[in-house]
Amino acid sequence: MKNAFNTGWVRAGSLGTALMMMVLITVFPRGLTAAGGSPISHGILTLIMWGLSAGFVHGVGFVPRNPVLRVVLGPLIAWPLMGLGLVCYIWYFLR
Repeated sequence: MKNAFNTGWVRAGSLGTALMMMVLITVFPRGLTAAGGSPISHGILTLIMWGLSAGFVHGVGFVPRNPVLRVVLGPLIAWPLMGLGLVCYIWYFLR
């Protein structure tokens, strides 16, 4: 199980998703707004950025020595938080 997340394809998926989210947030930041056009809460944006950062860390192949950081910056945290960002964009386009 531990080595399943260290394969090249899994890391490429993390890096590709993080790059896609980075471009999406940079080019079209309006997708991260609430229904009335106001920005989403700071806490949600922080979680999305945390997932983006963890996606880059996992995608480039860095494995922290500290076990806490290994979990916090690992794919099991990165993927759901990047998914949260995608959900925010999907809700924006469905409004």
